[in-house]
Amino acid sequence: MSRKHIVAVVIVATLTLSVGGWAVSTLFVSPPSSPPQSNSTAQHTNPDWTFPSENEPATPLPDFRPVVSKVMPSVVSVTTELVTSDFFGRQYTESVAGSGIVIDDKGYIATNNHVVEDAQSIYVELTDGRTFPANIVGADALSDLAVIKVDATDLSYAYWGDSDSLSVGEWVLAIGNALGEGITATEGIVSRLDVSVNVEGNTLLGLIQTTAAINPGNSGGPLVNMSGEVMGINSVKIVASEVEGIGYAISSDAAKPIIEDLVRYGHVTYPWLGVGLYSVDPSLAAVMNLSVDRGALIVELVDGSPAESAGLRTSDVIIRFQDEEINNVAELMRAIRGSEIGEEVEIVFVRGEDTKTTSARLVERPTS
Repeated sequence: MSRKHIVAVVIVATLTLSVGGWAVSTLFVSPPSSPPQSNSTAQHTNPDWTFPSENEPATPLPDFRPVVSKVMPSVVSVTTELVTSDFFGRQYTESVAGSGIVIDDKGYIATNNHVVEDAQSIYVELTDGRTFPANIVGADALSDLAVIKVDATDLSYAYWGDSDSLSVGEWVLAIGNALGEGITATEGIVSRLDVSVNVEGNTLLGLIQTTAAINPGNSGGPLVNMSGEVMGINSVKIVASEVEGIGYAISSDAAKPIIEDLVRYGHVTYPWLGVGLYSVDPSLAAVMNLSVDRGALIVELVDGSPAESAGLRTSDVIIRFQDEEINNVAELMRAIRGSEIGEEVEIVFVRGEDTKTTSARLVERPTS
């Protein structure tokens, strides 16, 4: 017990005596009783005790400098100019900062779709200070990926790794044009893998969650491992007063085939069912009086879509797609995107209390 918590109890008695007609009060104070003695101290002390010696030195943090020097020449600052309007409808030009990754020595650069979307002009600055105008080769809003190109050769380019090899807890670096102030690097670890995040109604799949700081301007830059291999493209962060250290990168394994299509064809094709969806959980099931507490609830049905032709309706809950159990929207979207255009797929759904089965032939996703 600390001294400030020790309480002494003092008993006070007053004895009044009469001396020569004067009443004299004498104060007697009873001292606090002594605590009982314990033998535990003598029993447990050890005069020979010392701190245990270190058998091995502590493992030092990794040296990030070789990784940064290897990767940074392949990371570029991307500045876009777009025309926007103020509250009174007056137009003005706004500059937006982002990042990109040089993917070959011919001038192709991968970035995010939201970095270059609606851009009137695009400029790329290399780490050596050279600046080039850039053109959009292809962009895909669904994956939030884009490829731009500059008229330059013999560029330093990044090497892409296998994001499936990542483990939670592994060190990673996010490199990019943070806050538009030039290329910087931040370190962190992999927090989660294969994460799905809904961004303005669009579900991004196969994301890597990291504690590496991803600030405005980092979008489009690489997330790399300690070998300097690109594991992902930094894309999203959660911004809230109570949130810290949560950012997301599109995994390299998910990004590579899309980037290849953008370079080769200028666009990406996806199979399409034609539904608007909402994930079912026990709370939603209770509110909407659903007979199942998992699956993908159809909240919108596009006229003439494969879903409508298959007899699906709004308020149906899809619980199986082909051989895959469906617990939420992300799982259904992943299953659809893993199918082929023109493929006929079996869909199991719940309508009211009944479980039904139908089939739909997927078509190419409309461009608008």
